[in-house]
Amino acid sequence: MQRMTKQRQAVLDELERVREFRSAQQIFEQLNSQGYRVGLATVYRNLQALAEDDYVDVLRSSDGEALYRRCATSEHHHHLVCRKCGYAEEISQSTIETWVAKIAASHGFSEVEHSMDLFGICANCSPR
Repeated sequence: MQRMTKQRQAVLDELERVREFRSAQQIFEQLNSQGYRVGLATVYRNLQALAEDDYVDVLRSSDGEALYRRCATSEHHHHLVCRKCGYAEEISQSTIETWVAKIAASHGFSEVEHSMDLFGICANCSPR
């Protein structure tokens, strides 16, 4: 575990404030608007450190950008993510885990690791 610097704590605090997945650029802009003097490279380094220490989850957007979120659990889980606003819900894994185990076994695989994130449009962003 790496030391929790003032900048790292500010990045973590910002991620705890929101429920959406956020890019490093969005976090950088928000921190600067709140008066923090932190560089974009510092935000990237701290996000990487927080992800390595399992403080935040990382996923890739459809265009390949890394997005970060502080989740309620550090245990294995999956996400349902809005493609428009980044809002995310942690979803139950029981059905997914059963499906993964069945597929793996049917092909003779064991000790399978996986990640699954589902992308759609949340109710707030859907046309009414």
